Amino acid sequence: MTGTTTAVLLAAGAGTRLGLGPKAMLPFRGRPLIEHQVRVLRDGGCATVLAVLGAGRGDILAAARLQDARPVLNPDWQRGMGTSYRSGVAAALALCPGAVLVALVDQPGLTAAVVARLLAAGRPGRITAAGYRDPGSDRLRRGHPVLFDAALAARSLEPGEAADDGDAGDTGARHFLAAHPDLMDLIDCSDLADGRDVDSEADLVLLD
Repeated sequence: MTGTTTAVLLAAGAGTRLGLGPKAMLPFRGRPLIEHQVRVLRDGGCATVLAVLGAGRGDILAAARLQDARPVLNPDWQRGMGTSYRSGVAAALALCPGAVLVALVDQPGLTAAVVARLLAAGRPGRITAAGYRDPGSDRLRRGHPVLFDAALAARSLEPGEAADDGDAGDTGARHFLAAHPDLMDLIDCSDLADGRDVDSEADLVLLD
């Protein structure tokens, strides 16, 4: 992928289903989880990291060491992850990167090696996503992060390509990706991570 990559870290949710407050502030190795994710994205080769914040943003900014990550405040975070995706990607495109990598804050197993593999595999005019195999399965499922050529990231925000604003919900870029499977390169990262999110109490073991 030519040019630099700007990472968009989606970290605006309130963690309502888990019930422990914003996932960005979950403790991981003695520090807020968001710190780990910012470091992984930078160590993996992203030139700039934008952290999209919403719920608890004051506490996050006060407690977490975001290094040189730039906060992007999403005032509409309560309407779902789709609003954070649009806010973050729009802010990333304003920096004129060659590519935009979208990551989730609630994947503590994400490693710099996964990020580096996606950046190495990315090609102009393509979308490159991390793929993971579940234990005992040969099927590769699409996960995060997802790397967009900058032109495709911009296209994903256009009317008719993105989900309607009134139905943003938790879709993020799912609508756009589902509509354009021909643009997708799925890269097996199963040897580096499992791609699991912290969504329920049973997933808290991922933070150990």
